[in-house]
Amino acid sequence: MSDSSAPFPRPAFDLPVRGGAYQRADPDTLRELERVSAATACAKLHGMGISRSFVEGPRPLAEGQRIVGSAITLQFMPQREDLASGHGQEYVERHTALWHVLEQVQPGDVLVIQAFGSRYSGCIGDILARYFLRKGGVGIVVDGRIRDSDRIKDLGLPVWSTGTTPHYASQTDLFPWAYDVPVAVGGALCMPGDIVIADGDGPVIVPQAMAGSVVESAQDHEDWEVFSRLRLDEGARLSDYYPLTPDSREEYEQWRSVQAFAR
Repeated sequence: MSDSSAPFPRPAFDLPVRGGAYQRADPDTLRELERVSAATACAKLHGMGISRSFVEGPRPLAEGQRIVGSAITLQFMPQREDLASGHGQEYVERHTALWHVLEQVQPGDVLVIQAFGSRYSGCIGDILARYFLRKGGVGIVVDGRIRDSDRIKDLGLPVWSTGTTPHYASQTDLFPWAYDVPVAVGGALCMPGDIVIADGDGPVIVPQAMAGSVVESAQDHEDWEVFSRLRLDEGARLSDYYPLTPDSREEYEQWRSVQAFAR
């Protein structure tokens, strides 16, 4: 008869897992994307052939939040008692990918967390959020939940999550497994170094190599939408100004020239 109290034989596998080296997004590109909404970025990527850039599920913790930053990634995986579990309570987490990824944070980073939409794993709490913010992190996107939500809100740290929970990170069936690896969040793939644009519509993942094209296309789009809003507010017909017709495009180009001269 087997002894159920005996320790599990442990596979020869080291945790946490860390992915390979990667380059963060260029700061100039991030600045250029500051003017681009999540909706515009998503639409432009769709036109370029990227059909799934929207992170479905996470919502902003507070109204009026907006971030643009370079993605660093954290992956939760199902617990398995012979490899990793939360049985040692939250103290075990200091040796996991959750602590390791926070030590890698640089100014302008967005932490993107794969947690399978878990309703019980509090992937980030107040203390970790404070540390992330002090190191220059600009926001967190969690395909799962957070804890200490009131304190995090008071910090002013922008967070998108699927909700809140009183649980700490490994108090349920997931465990902080890997960092600097590809993650799946809300049905979208995020690679380390990709760009995250998040606002009231939700987070969008912009592949780093396509960011320049998104900037070029989106700037014109955002500008003509400003022009169209002005004309519609003045009583113009929707079909003449949204989207632009050849005639209203010519009018827009003249308007834009005047705006550029005025600057």
